[in-house]
Amino acid sequence: MDGRFLGLDFGSKTVGVAVSDPLFMTAQPVETIKRNQANKLRRTLARIGELIEEYDISRIILGYPVNMDDTEGERCSATREFMELLKKRFDIPVTLVNEQLTTIEADRILDEMGVKRGERKEYIDKIAAAIILQDFLNNRIGN
Repeated sequence: MDGRFLGLDFGSKTVGVAVSDPLFMTAQPVETIKRNQANKLRRTLARIGELIEEYDISRIILGYPVNMDDTEGERCSATREFMELLKKRFDIPVTLVNEQLTTIEADRILDEMGVKRGERKEYIDKIAAAIILQDFLNNRIGN
């Protein structure tokens, strides 16, 4: 692998962003990209493009919101559409990773850090993105 990995937690109005270190051992939260409407992705994609350049990204790891009973709901469909947009726009491999319970885990981490409930919204998506990416880094074998 030449460049780092970019982890994304795609939500209806936000995209949490994390990046791997150059050795693919750890994931660091970077930012949360916000948008006013779910289907307005032009600025979101433009910002992702800037991050791909800035961090020399070679692969995107995208959280896939499978339901607790392993069924795929409406968010899975939206995530697959977003994945196709990413592939077309950036010509970089995109890997889907099951993101079950990542938001709950992110909330737990923020609680342990002492972040007040009212302030967590600012951090939760980028922490969830880091959890998704770290999960991928921990479980990949020869990828």
